[in-house]
Amino acid sequence: MDPQPATASDGESRFVSLEAEIPEALYQGMKAFVGSNQAWDQSQVMSSALAQFLFQNGCSERAVTELYLDDLFSRSKV
Repeated sequence: MDPQPATASDGESRFVSLEAEIPEALYQGMKAFVGSNQAWDQSQVMSSALAQFLFQNGCSERAVTELYLDDLFSRSKV
């Protein structure tokens, strides 16, 4: 993993570029979901999935919890 932080001013979220290999079935499912849900893009799906995984597995970082809850309650439902 080679993190490449994007520039962000104080108060803005910092982003890291991430490259990962995933099973083709997951990629196809994500591609179909993003194609039929205009409120989402590939980056948002991956970020939301990671936040959900971390939160549900005991991560207590406030930023992770906020991302998880924001995605849970503010995205349009399928």
